[in-house]
Amino acid sequence: MTGHHQTLALLLFSGFVAVTLAITTWVSRHRHGSAEEFYAGGRLFSPMENGFAIAGDYMSAASFLGVTGLIALYGYDGLLYVVGFLVAWLVVLFLVAELVRNCGRFTLADVVAARMSERPVRIAAGTSSVTVSVLYLVAQMVGAGSLVALLLGVQAGQRAPGR
Repeated sequence: MTGHHQTLALLLFSGFVAVTLAITTWVSRHRHGSAEEFYAGGRLFSPMENGFAIAGDYMSAASFLGVTGLIALYGYDGLLYVVGFLVAWLVVLFLVAELVRNCGRFTLADVVAARMSERPVRIAAGTSSVTVSVLYLVAQMVGAGSLVALLLGVQAGQRAPGR
């Protein structure tokens, strides 16, 4: 990547990050409400908006890249892996989400905490959420590091200036 293109890529990337942070900060300052407003948007979303939110939450870059890689490596067998994603999503949607909604709660931890001792349930839910998130974040950071290295024109094994 030439110097001019590298500078342009860095400026565009920095601008995108700055705009995203500005929007997030602006929205967070104007939103103060209940758990229902946080988890369900105050129940003001249309079915189309709710569908886009569910699709955006489920279809991450990791799932697209992972499924594409499986199909590239294993062919039809990799394609069958997609069926597992779909079936798991339907099980969660129809069995778990409906039960949570019928209980008047927003998360599975809320449902279990309502029926059992709340403190241990919250500790277990928080610990498992943080553990899974950290493991997922490590994989995301490896991918982000590869993209930033491409943006900056850094080769594998190249040391930082001054080291």
